[in-house]
Amino acid sequence: MTWRAGIDALRAETQARLPELVRARGLPPLDRFAGAGFRLGAALAAWAALERRRAQPEARAALSRRLRRAFEQLGPAYIKLGQIVSSGRGLFPDEVVDEFASLRDRVPPEPFPAVQRVVEEDLGRPLREVFLSFEPESMAAASIAQVHAARLVTGEPVVVKVQRPQVERLVRSDLRAMAWIAPFLVGRIPVAALANPPALVELFAETISEELDFRLEAENMLDIARLLRDAGQTVVVVPRPHPSLVTRRVLVMERLEGYTIAQADEMRAAGIDTAGVLRALLIAFLEGAMIHGVFHGDLHAGNLFVMPDGRVALLDFGMTGRMTPRQRTAFMRMMVTGFTNDLPAHLAAYRDLGALPEDADLEALMRDLKLDKPPVDPTQLTGQELVAEIQGVLKHLLAHGARLPKHLMLYVKDLMFIDGAIGDLAPDVDLFGEVARIFQYFTATHGERIARELGGDAQFASIDLTAFKASMGLSNEVETMTHRELVKRREIVRKRLEEVGGPRL
Repeated sequence: MTWRAGIDALRAETQARLPELVRARGLPPLDRFAGAGFRLGAALAAWAALERRRAQPEARAALSRRLRRAFEQLGPAYIKLGQIVSSGRGLFPDEVVDEFASLRDRVPPEPFPAVQRVVEEDLGRPLREVFLSFEPESMAAASIAQVHAARLVTGEPVVVKVQRPQVERLVRSDLRAMAWIAPFLVGRIPVAALANPPALVELFAETISEELDFRLEAENMLDIARLLRDAGQTVVVVPRPHPSLVTRRVLVMERLEGYTIAQADEMRAAGIDTAGVLRALLIAFLEGAMIHGVFHGDLHAGNLFVMPDGRVALLDFGMTGRMTPRQRTAFMRMMVTGFTNDLPAHLAAYRDLGALPEDADLEALMRDLKLDKPPVDPTQLTGQELVAEIQGVLKHLLAHGARLPKHLMLYVKDLMFIDGAIGDLAPDVDLFGEVARIFQYFTATHGERIARELGGDAQFASIDLTAFKASMGLSNEVETMTHRELVKRREIVRKRLEEVGGPRL
């Protein structure tokens, strides 16, 4: 594979440029600030004048539609933000999630002449010398690139991913704007402080910098495929990048086809075990993070589909989580202790991941968050009580110096997608039973390694879902919970918060 020459040096060089991309400057890029302010302000003003007074679901849908259009016009950074929001079903209103879903792969595409120019410049040849056919209409278009179906002159069907012209310039400008404003959010908005805005900007800079060079993405594909092979995974599939047709802005890869996540009914009609598909995806995701320290960092409905034989095809590896050995061990400890109800060790794992300061008083944090007391059922609280609980939790987390480190952010973002996918693929499967089943898989497959790396004696083989249930506000006596039931509980909470104007953060 000729494009792999010097790939490690290329990755190191890309990483070395990051500090300059997010360096604090005296002034922000005023043109991007002005453009963003104008488009977002215009969207909000038009909504307030024309649609704000409509019934609540309709008003939210109208606002979501206007914001989605503004995000499309503002470019890559805002489209990426919209993709994250679209993966948060259950966390964001359905109207927002449904509207922003189009940002995954239905952003207005670049005209074909611009696409042809990029491909021919990077491959150094006319299209006709490489491709027998090249569809001018894109199959999907998102923030950084769009993809086209094609057929090589040798006859193989392929997909061609082509970077948008000017995207690198826009991304660098947006990064400068984000780096300028991020420090001002710390300490001013509790939720923003907890999310650690400077670290969010660093994460975005790190991931999107690699996304701007498709040689790095192709190498990520090979890394993930190798890990899946070594783990004996046969359900999750990674398309093969072409051995020579990969450049900074063009990625030619094997063409795979199948169902989207939204086509769950069609899958079941074809005899596909959709719950099994989801289980395999979750196991592969956790296996990559816990055992190998590498995982797909941008799961969303536009980045995967289910093949007719029930295998899951993973796409778009520009954003890939990579953990150091210490981070991976801490992540493994976080997962294991979370499902064995070892709360002190669980908090210690968060500390080792960087979510808490090294000198954090973990016992005091447990008391302040009431982790040593029976859980409070949020569906039994009034709106005012819910606001007080949320504000109390945020206050204590910030008082103890809590932050969301970069790799944990990617993990949480992927979990948001998986949570929504459960609603499509397995809404009536018992969540507790599935967690136990996955835990048993790791015990049987990786038990000895986990015990060795965590310094334990395999006592973790006994699962205890007390803490997992408590995170949902459920007592340990609750034996089953489906995703459909969980969504109903969230809806109760959301409506009560809306009645009092939401948490005043």
